[in-house]
Amino acid sequence: MKSLKLLVTNPSLFIKKVFGGPLRLYKIHILKDEFIIEMTRWKKNKGDKTHRLDYPTLTEESIVFDLGGYLGDFAHAINKKYGCYVYVFEPHQKFYEECTKRFSINPKVTPLNFGVSDVDGKFFLSDSVDGSSFSNPTHENKQGIECIVKEFFKTLSDLDIAKVNLMKINIEGGEYPLLMHIADNDKLGLVDEYQIQFHNFIEDAEHKRESIIKSLSKTHKRTWCYTFVWENWKKI
Repeated sequence: MKSLKLLVTNPSLFIKKVFGGPLRLYKIHILKDEFIIEMTRWKKNKGDKTHRLDYPTLTEESIVFDLGGYLGDFAHAINKKYGCYVYVFEPHQKFYEECTKRFSINPKVTPLNFGVSDVDGKFFLSDSVDGSSFSNPTHENKQGIECIVKEFFKTLSDLDIAKVNLMKINIEGGEYPLLMHIADNDKLGLVDEYQIQFHNFIEDAEHKRESIIKSLSKTHKRTWCYTFVWENWKKI
């Protein structure tokens, strides 16, 4: 009874415990929800600790772009494993400052307080912890801050970088205009490998993703995929 009382005093925990399992199973086996199925498969395969860090061709001289750096967990892990240079693009001022503190004594990890996109600009960034987003319609009418994005090719020029060995992209919907911009300029080959989280809350997300995949397939090969969770593309 004690455990039940604790759950009832915490309604969200109670709902999660009582309905989380059956609801998840219902979505998987009855509704056949692709995202739930793929996320379950990702977690079962421990994707965050396996796929996302498995890049044996990276060296101490390699350059990694971490788009949507948040608190720098991915940057820290990939740098620790391969000793590579990492540029952390985090437009949210608070998270950028946390990354600056975290990597203050690591000269190979460089936090940058802007995002990259198809154009230069200032955008309203909804403030929802690690789900901060330029594009997510569910984040409307919430508190947020104004952030900066810079055009991708101009950013490469400013940083004096001609090639990126790995680009991890988790920018809450911003992946679509960015990747379409790179593809439209026939420059997808500037990046050896793309680790992409496509988001399905964007209007016409499936069609846009397929269009990008069609372009990527000309220069890269998909090495693994968990649809709308994470996928990886390696240069042919």
